[in-house]
Amino acid sequence: MRRPGRDDAPDRLYTLTGGRSRSGHGSPFDLVTLVVAESEPVPGMQSELVTILRLAERPVAVVELAAELRLPVSITRVLLTDLLDQGRVSARHPRTATPAGLLDPNLLEQVLVGLRNL
Repeated sequence: MRRPGRDDAPDRLYTLTGGRSRSGHGSPFDLVTLVVAESEPVPGMQSELVTILRLAERPVAVVELAAELRLPVSITRVLLTDLLDQGRVSARHPRTATPAGLLDPNLLEQVLVGLRNL
């Protein structure tokens, strides 16, 4: 069943990704991976790639990009992998963006004990 306002036709998705349906093994992109543009779009670039670079001027999650593009996450991941391979975006998982000492298990245990004592 087709959804209003969406062009999910298989031939369009096939064209967007050059026939690829997966981003490959070891892809750094999951739903919450933060993507940041590392360059400006260039003339002649595919419109979806231009949109990704514009949206990723500030860190944005893969799932948000897919929603804005109105594309399946799997297709968005393929496009992001292309941009990553070209050095046009960087990717990092939110956990790697957290300072090392912020989630110290001992500190969390002490907080839990303190809450139980209340």
